[in-house]
Amino acid sequence: MTAAVAAGGVFQFRDARWEPDPQLETSPAVRVPQPAPLVLDNGSFQMRLGWACADAEVPGEPLLRFRSIVARSRGARGGAGVETQVGNDVGSAEPLRWLLRSPFDRNVPVQMELQELLLDHGFQRLGVSSQAKDVEERGMNKNEGTGRLDAKNCKRINLGGCQAAMYLQRLLQLKYPGHLAAITLGRVEEILHEHSYIAEDYREEMVKWRSPEYYEENVHKMQLPFSNKLLGSTLTSEEKQERRQQQLRRLQELNSRRREEKLQLDQERLDRLLYVQELLEDGQMEQFHKALVELNMDSAEELQSYIHKLSMAVEQTKQKILQAEVSVEVDVVDSKPETPDLDLLGSEQSMDDVESMNEFEPLFAEEQPEAEKPITTVQPVFNLAEYHQLFIGTERIRVPEIIFQPSLIGEEQAGIAETMQFVLDRYSKEQQQKLVQNVFLTGGNMMYPGMKARIQKELLEMRPFQSSFQVHFASNPVLDAWYGARNWALEYVNREEGWITRKDYEEKGGEYLKEHCASNVYVPIRLPKQTPRTAEASASSKALGPAPNGASEQT
Repeated sequence: MTAAVAAGGVFQFRDARWEPDPQLETSPAVRVPQPAPLVLDNGSFQMRLGWACADAEVPGEPLLRFRSIVARSRGARGGAGVETQVGNDVGSAEPLRWLLRSPFDRNVPVQMELQELLLDHGFQRLGVSSQAKDVEERGMNKNEGTGRLDAKNCKRINLGGCQAAMYLQRLLQLKYPGHLAAITLGRVEEILHEHSYIAEDYREEMVKWRSPEYYEENVHKMQLPFSNKLLGSTLTSEEKQERRQQQLRRLQELNSRRREEKLQLDQERLDRLLYVQELLEDGQMEQFHKALVELNMDSAEELQSYIHKLSMAVEQTKQKILQAEVSVEVDVVDSKPETPDLDLLGSEQSMDDVESMNEFEPLFAEEQPEAEKPITTVQPVFNLAEYHQLFIGTERIRVPEIIFQPSLIGEEQAGIAETMQFVLDRYSKEQQQKLVQNVFLTGGNMMYPGMKARIQKELLEMRPFQSSFQVHFASNPVLDAWYGARNWALEYVNREEGWITRKDYEEKGGEYLKEHCASNVYVPIRLPKQTPRTAEASASSKALGPAPNGASEQT
């Protein structure tokens, strides 16, 4: 579960898509000379299926491993109907996260319809048809030894990887509200599986994280995807200045073009009005009145007013154009410092005067004020790549710590250490000594680095002084349950113990439990018989008796 070392301490998200589950063909070795047991590990995170067959042609590992989720969509409008995707066929959970469903609630299967879809999907991809199910599901894990489960003294903790992933996602979304949508559940699971670890001493480790040096050395920076097209701060100051000047020139050219167009239109209108005025001066009254009607004017005074306004507008536009041309010429002029012309000193100045001036020049050089240097302002450069980085610091140990301290997420239950102490207290001291000699760690939550050292520390604190104990770590904690069930099936394949025949299943139903050395224990539960509501109502009415006369009902 450890991530590879990244360049510069920045880790990239893989965002890997799930490969669709393959369609397998059943090997003849699983049917001849006798049907091989089908081993199924029905985990809340992942379902694993494979055959318990000693033949070398059949792999001794799960042939199918897919997520225990189902996505149901309504389908396209006017389509065939509901579309169902199961397991790894979903591809990516993010686009369909609102449609995902799981048959488990706190690691207990409760949605039997979804559970049936998962089983049918696994059987179909494994090549087992509905007419050829000669073996029933067997998924019991048998550890080393001949003992069995002590159900009366067991204790369950309702915590797992799902709660840890949801907790980490909430922490990061509160820490980085600007990247709320980018902090997906898939990326959170990647951080949890590859960048988290168990602290041997949680409080001491949190104190270490307060040090800036320790933080810089151990923080993991996760790079979110971003677009380089938005990165506009890579230009130098000279390039930015040149770009501003270009934009200024374009704006000046655009304004100059608009002024010239406006000047041309106003000049044409002014010429027309002046032509109409000439008609009035020449005494051509009939044509003058017709022109006034075309111009939508009533009198000669109104014509004079329009001519005056247009003349002023044309003159102002010409002045603006002239000023713009002058400003452009000034910008083009070289900004070198002016040097005095030596010819202005006069030709009658002798060489002796020049040499005497050169002698006194060093004396006046110190008193001369230095030329003011241009002040260069350093503008901060916005790093878009760093803005899209998640700094995973104390979250690396804070999230896995919920296994030992469920109160961090508001769960009112004991952690692993307290539960171990609770279970050991139910046995005598001699039995406790035997139990602590075989503490076996298995399951996906044991994959956090530092888990074994933390369990050893907790046992050292709870056990008597100088007492011994042994903690064993599974070779493959994730698949250990499946391997244990396969080994049990190969060992007991020719025995009657533990197997349920088709006849027993059809006669006694799916709730029938046959006990064996690795099975659960049947514990009968006696529920009080509930009385019918009619009987309860009649009994209560008899107990109360008839109401006295004149008594009023209470409202």
